[in-house]
Amino acid sequence: MSSSTGRHRKTRTITIAAAVAVAAGAGGVYLGLAPDDAEAASSTVVVSTSTALESAVASASAGTTIQVRGGTYYPAKTLKSTANGSASARITLTAYGAEKVKIDGSKLAEGSWLAGIYGDHWTVQNLTFQNSPAQGFVVTSSVGGVFKNMVTADNGDSGFTLRGDGTTGNLVQNLDSHGNYDAATHGQNADGLAVKFGSGTGNKITGARLFNNADDGMDLWQYASPVTVEHSWAFGNGKNRWNDSAWEGNGNGFKLGGGGASAAHLVNNNAAWDNTLHGFTENSNPGAINLNRNTAYANKESGFYFVTGKARLGRNLAVANGTGLAKLGSGTVSSANNWDSGVATPAFRSTDATTAYGARQAGGALPATAFLTTGSTAIGSTMD
Repeated sequence: MSSSTGRHRKTRTITIAAAVAVAAGAGGVYLGLAPDDAEAASSTVVVSTSTALESAVASASAGTTIQVRGGTYYPAKTLKSTANGSASARITLTAYGAEKVKIDGSKLAEGSWLAGIYGDHWTVQNLTFQNSPAQGFVVTSSVGGVFKNMVTADNGDSGFTLRGDGTTGNLVQNLDSHGNYDAATHGQNADGLAVKFGSGTGNKITGARLFNNADDGMDLWQYASPVTVEHSWAFGNGKNRWNDSAWEGNGNGFKLGGGGASAAHLVNNNAAWDNTLHGFTENSNPGAINLNRNTAYANKESGFYFVTGKARLGRNLAVANGTGLAKLGSGTVSSANNWDSGVATPAFRSTDATTAYGARQAGGALPATAFLTTGSTAIGSTMD
């Protein structure tokens, strides 16, 4: 979507009659009308009910800020918007101050997403999206989105998804996505974070913690442009935690392609552990994926699985993976990794993952931990 098609007003103009009608219908929308100025509505909307939240998202325009008061919200329909912000007049959906907000999809119709954004220059932050019948939070063909300090948990398909052509310049920062499981397809689709079925450059994932999902931690299936993935963890994915007798979950930590797309993703300073398949895999992506200073530990299959493409691996660390440190094809370039000749394997300071599950630091950074750290400045993830 092009931001040039959006409405770029910083404030909204509304009559007193219209303000009364909107406030009554939205059940708690604060419009910020001055007593003596009916034409000067604020661009900030404060919501405290599910109906108000649905209305505010649906009617947002460039410059709107939606602040959600603390509590749990149960929308009756997908939170959806096709509105565009602009670089100078973003649309923002956020918790009110430091209040804790959960948006719960347990009352939605079967097959419904919990939230769907189809516009440019959105900021969504400090919110939890949980218990959707299908996807938790989906962003389609967005330009310049910022999605920060979010949780997507226990949804009926992937927790967080970026998709579509024209998906350009988006930032996903400090996402926790866990416990997502698609019962209808026995775990084969529910990833923690999916960037798939699309194209567009400049997308970055940083500080993500993707764990205990039915399928993969991260899945870049059929995404045809490079994605930057850094300082993120994927662990405990692919396990049948739901006692599904027809289980189909894969369980890669970082699945970096598939479906015929070729993309040279940049994958730096991440860690994958305790997944039921590979820690890091090209998944048949023939592109020149670049992986530097990543750590794969105690995954059931290979730490690094790159057998068909032209991946370039440097200064990565693999330890105690079930079927080997790395399985590489003839087109893969491998240098200064601990499976390469003459490269020592530094000792971990800790193999106790307890602190990796802990609370994030102030501002949303990953929790401080000694887990899988080595003190090396040359090889493996720094775990921060």
